[in-house]
Formats: sequence, C-alpha cells, structure tokens
Amino acid sequence: MRFLWTIALLLCGGSVFAVAPEPEMSLSPTEQRFRTELAAKVAALEKKNVNVMFGADGWLFLTSELRFLVQGRFWGPAAAKASRSHKSEWADAIPAVVDFHRQLRERGIELLLVPVPPKAALYPEKLGLEASLGAAATTPYLQEFYKELRAREVAVLDLSAAFAQPPENARGAVYCKTDSHWSGLGCVLAAGAITDRVQAKIPAPSSRKDYAANWKEVAIKGDLPSLLPRDVTKPEAEKISVRSISEKANGAAVQPDANSPLLVIGDSHTLVFHEFLAEKAGLIDQLAHELGFAPDLIGTRGSGATPVRVSLYRRARADAGWLAKKKVVVWCFAAREFTEADQGWVVQPIAK
Repeated sequence: MRFLWTIALLLCGGSVFAVAPEPEMSLSPTEQRFRTELAAKVAALEKKNVNVMFGADGWLFLTSELRFLVQGRFWGPAAAKASRSHKSEWADAIPAVVDFHRQLRERGIELLLVPVPPKAALYPEKLGLEASLGAAATTPYLQEFYKELRAREVAVLDLSAAFAQPPENARGAVYCKTDSHWSGLGCVLAAGAITDRVQAKIPAPSSRKDYAANWKEVAIKGDLPSLLPRDVTKPEAEKISVRSISEKANGAAVQPDANSPLLVIGDSHTLVFHEFLAEKAGLIDQLAHELGFAPDLIGTRGSGATPVRVSLYRRARADAGWLAKKKVVVWCFAAREFTEADQGWVVQPIAK
C-alpha cells in the first residue's frame, strides 16, 4: 500500500487523517518532456484566460482538460492543491469512489468505473507534441491513480486500449475535433469494451431484443467553438459518423428501462448522440445493441462526479424497489473530473 494516510469512511461522510506527502513518480525523459511542453502551453492559455486551445487540423482542446493532464499526484494529501473543488475536504475522489463501491456491493451490485481519457492523451500530435506517445506516457499519474482504486477493489475500465485505433480508420477519429466528447466511433468502441466487462455479470434476458445498426454521417456543431473568444473565427460544422440503433421490429429508439439490471450513470458522455448532437446513437443505444436489452440511465449535462450520485439517491428514495433490480452500475464521465469538478467528490449515500 503506497498511501501513508488513513481514510475513515462513514455512510454519509469521510475524512483523511494522516499526512506525510508521497514522493512524485519517477518519469521517463519522454513522459517528462511531454508534461513540460504541455504545462508551458497550459500556463500561456491560463494567463490569457483562454478556455479552448486551437490544435492542428482544426482540432480544439479544453484548457481544463489539458490542465488535468499536467497535474502530478492528485489524490491523497496532494488532492487539495490539484483540485478545482470549492471545498478542500471534497478534493480527493478516492474516498467518494470507494464508498460508492462499498454501498453498491453491500446491495449485491457491482460497480464498473469508466473514466473517458482526455483526447489530448490519445492525440498529442494535434497539440504539436510527439505523435508516438501512447496513453501510458501521456497519463502516468492517471494510470497510478487507477492502480490505487483497483487496490481498493474498485473495477476500473481504462478506455485507452479500446481507443488506440489506427489513424486511417474509415469511421474517423475516436474524438470529435470541435466537441469535448468522444466521436460516434469512440462511443461504439466504448460500448464494446463495457460489454466485454459486464456481460457475464448480468443475467441473460429471457428474450433478447433485436436491434438494427446503421452507420450514417451527421453534421454537428460542437461545444468548444462557443468557448472561443468572440473575435476568433468559429470553425464550420463538423461531419462525423455515428451508428444509429433502432428496434428491428418497429424502428423505435432505445429507451432507458427502469427494470434493467444494468444502470449507466455519468456526465454528458452518457447522453451525447442519444439526447443531443444526434439521436439513437448514444452509449445506451450501443449497449442495447451489444447486450440485447436496454440499460437504465441517469445522465447529467453537468458534472458526473457528485451531482449524478445525488440524482441516483433521489431516484432510489422515490422508489424503494428500483435499486434492488440492478446488478451492475457503469459510472462513466470525463477523466478530467478527478481534478476539475468544482463541486468536488462528496461521500454521498445511495439510498435512505
């Protein structure tokens, strides 16, 4: 165990008691060079109060996501300094994630944590940085953080391997150029990786539903151009490929199923292409196609850290039997939230 501190967890709260700061990781020259060069870019952006960076070939990147990538250790005693949380006691994600896992496990429900990697971690060349870097080199502290969670028996799915597609993929890149979310291809790849992890943990449906899957091209106006300064020329609408899913019998769209054994919760990655930018092509649509049944869903356009767990609590409180139907909870959100969630990581009960 690498932590030199102790976590005391209660049902509705947690605190950290001991204090010796841990030494920073030993990074390779390549890893250190990436972080140094990116840190200089972030410092320049923050000095000008710029929220979005222009990259190569029309790519846009959130400054906050780049900031996350240059953080060192962002958990334990270092959390308060690294986090954007309004309250330092909610800066560290580990107590909240571990307690959420514990509460679910006590109810016979398994948790799969699915943080979405920063797109600069997969496409550093679009920032003018070394193209041959892999996710392990661009996210060494995030990889160490996942090890800490796994040591506490939290199942973590790192999508970096699933997203490591050749650049000439006919469906395009795994992230949108002008939006902060994964692309239609990225959504499909994420659903496939999630299915591989959860399928054996969920009872097979008594009758598998048949879905039709059709790739199509859509034009989207991403969320990043709106964050550019007013005097900057905004990019044109971006064309991406999405996989549209519908019921074969009647062409109906996938609807969240309150009785489903699989619950998907998280930030707007759980809603994109299902509720906005496109329809019938979001994460629960792809999961329904892969699994043969529709998942349940609690998604938020805001933070996937604390607010979505508050929503889960409210739903469980309103329907005492609802949570008992779940076997697996997939918690999916942008990895940058580990430091950039301004409401922090509150230890939150899941039911009354």
